Amino acid sequence: MTPARPGSEAVAVPDAFTLSRRCAMRWNAPLDETHAALLLDRLDVTNGTVVDLGAGWDELLIRAVDGTSARGIAVDTDEVAIERGRRTAKERGTQVEFVEQDAAAWQGRADRALCIGASHAFGGTRQALAALAGVTDRLLYGEGCWSAEPTPAAKEIFGDEVLPLPDLLEACRDTGWRVLHLSTADQREWDDFESTSRAGRLRWLLANPDDPRAVETREWLDTREREYVTAYRRVLGFAYLVLVK
Repeated sequence: MTPARPGSEAVAVPDAFTLSRRCAMRWNAPLDETHAALLLDRLDVTNGTVVDLGAGWDELLIRAVDGTSARGIAVDTDEVAIERGRRTAKERGTQVEFVEQDAAAWQGRADRALCIGASHAFGGTRQALAALAGVTDRLLYGEGCWSAEPTPAAKEIFGDEVLPLPDLLEACRDTGWRVLHLSTADQREWDDFESTSRAGRLRWLLANPDDPRAVETREWLDTREREYVTAYRRVLGFAYLVLVK
């Protein structure tokens, strides 16, 4: 057990199985180092406040404020991810505060903002873009989009809220945004993202083949891999937009 914070109850330290879920991932999006550096250059963080809504462990925000006078605020409800982010920020000496809160409930203004793959926290793409327009005047926004006609299986997995890229850009304009930068994840970024999203659990499985959770984990790994290569590889894209208004 970890020591209780004042005014709170102690929480259990996550076990190895829980920690394995995303431990092999640098960030929870299809993104490589070169692409990340480009996006942060376009976001242009130098000072002030930078908020990431739906942040996870927020490697990207930590990098955004590193070496600047800016202060970061990372907002998410995933306690395991938040603790990972706090450790990383402390190790690197960056000014990032991690807040355990629903992204849509955060209130305030920021000089820069990020929202990568977290529109669901606001109820969907258009709702997220509208809400984020009240948070900042420059936003790094990441969103899944159809890059080809979706298969029935892909629609079943991701639902009806995913938009083709032209419709995503139209939603940006409708909510008051202009596109300063547009780029999309390439196939290597996608393959690496999908592989690393499973790699932590695969390592755990190889080390714990007789654990009661092994059968279910093996099935989960097989299903995730099968869905990717048969249902949405080269069908689901991911757009990164630096938006201004």
